[in-house]
Parts: sequence; C-alpha cells; structure tokens
Amino acid sequence: MIESLDFVMAALAAGAGAGLTDTASTAVKDSYTSLKRLVVKAVGRKGAEPVTEEQVDDPAGHAQVRKALEAAGVDADSDLVAAARKVLEATDPHGATNGKYNVDLRDSKAVQVGDNNTMTVTF
Repeated sequence: MIESLDFVMAALAAGAGAGLTDTASTAVKDSYTSLKRLVVKAVGRKGAEPVTEEQVDDPAGHAQVRKALEAAGVDADSDLVAAARKVLEATDPHGATNGKYNVDLRDSKAVQVGDNNTMTVTF
C-alpha cells in the first residue's frame, strides 16, 4: 500500500515544519517525536539501511528515509499509519475534523490527493 507510505511521509513533513517552531503545541511536538521514533525503530527492525532521527527531521533527508521505509517493507505498518494520523491531526485539526486525511483510493486511477495539484491525463 504505497498510500500508507505517502501518508507517513506527509506527516513527517508536516511535523518537521510545525515541530520546529516555538509556537508548536505540545501535542504536535509529542506526536511528531513518537512518529520519528517509530520510523527509526521500524526501519532498524526490518534490517534496512538505518536512519536517524536527525535524518527524519531534515527535509533534505526525506528521500533517504522514504527509500529506507520502502526497503524495510513497512509501508503498511498500522502503528506508523496511526502515528502519522496523530501528527496530521495535531498539525491541522480543522482538516482532520473535516475528513481531509480519510482518503480511500482503492481501485482508483489517475487520482491526485492534496491541495493545489495540477494533472493532465490522456487515455
């Protein structure tokens, strides 16, 4: 389920952006810290190339983190997805309340999820 991996990566980006500000709430910081630790543990547990919390914090390191998560096969890890949901709910409570992060794309084709996307599809 590549959607789960995208969800985790979106949460890491949101948490890194919000968690580094002085105005971030305790809920944002705590949920982001939990997600980072789960990512590091999950990758290490599966024997993939290890990642550090510092790499997870740095948006420039996200490509490597994503690669490690894919290699470890943890893209459908329910604990990671749950932790990612908590980060997104903490960073965007209005979006979470309105169902922004409840997306089901099974059996879909030519779909984009997110804000401000542009796509051209030719069949």
